[in-house]
This record gives sequence, C-alpha cells and structure tokens, in this order.
Amino acid sequence: MLPADAPVFAEPWQAEAFAMTVALHDSGLFSWSEWADALSAEVKQPGAASDGHDYYEHWLAALENLLAAKGVAGKGDVDALAAAWERAAHATPHGKPILLENDPGPTG
Repeated sequence: MLPADAPVFAEPWQAEAFAMTVALHDSGLFSWSEWADALSAEVKQPGAASDGHDYYEHWLAALENLLAAKGVAGKGDVDALAAAWERAAHATPHGKPILLENDPGPTG
C-alpha cells in the first residue's frame, strides 16, 4: 500500500494524459466503456510489465488509438506534434518555459 502522501502520478505527463482523457470523455468524444475497452486492449499487449510500471504508457497508447479511431488525430499527426514539442524543448534555454513556438522546425 502506498503512503497517504505518495504522489498519484510519477510524472507530470501522466497527470496531463489523465486530464486529457477525462476532458475528451466529458466532451462526448468517447464513452467510458469505449475507454475501458481501449485501455484494456493496451494493458493486455505482450510485453506489458507485470508490476504495472508502464501503465501510463499503455494509457497514452489507448488515448492515441482512440483519437485515431475517432478521426481526431492520426498517428502521424500525434508523432509530428510530439516531435515539434521535443525540438522546442531542445531549443528552449534552461529555466525558460517550453513553448511550441520555440520549435525551430524539422532539420534535414
């Protein structure tokens, strides 16, 4: 059992993925049963950690799959946006907020 003061999320991105899922459900994009089916399919994938340490990676994959299935954002769209955020993070000076407009764009 976790101590009462233990953080619910190990990383900020996990809380953000959780919040996005709740917001998208609340907006009517999917039902909780659709979400449960999507998440269940992900956590049952071969190679899932038996101790559950990769739970939010599966959560994120389930969310991305639902976004694609609903026609909101395909895998290429999600990957391109993730790459833009990564470039923005590398282009942002230490201690400054990472903003998408800091993305210098793809190189090569």
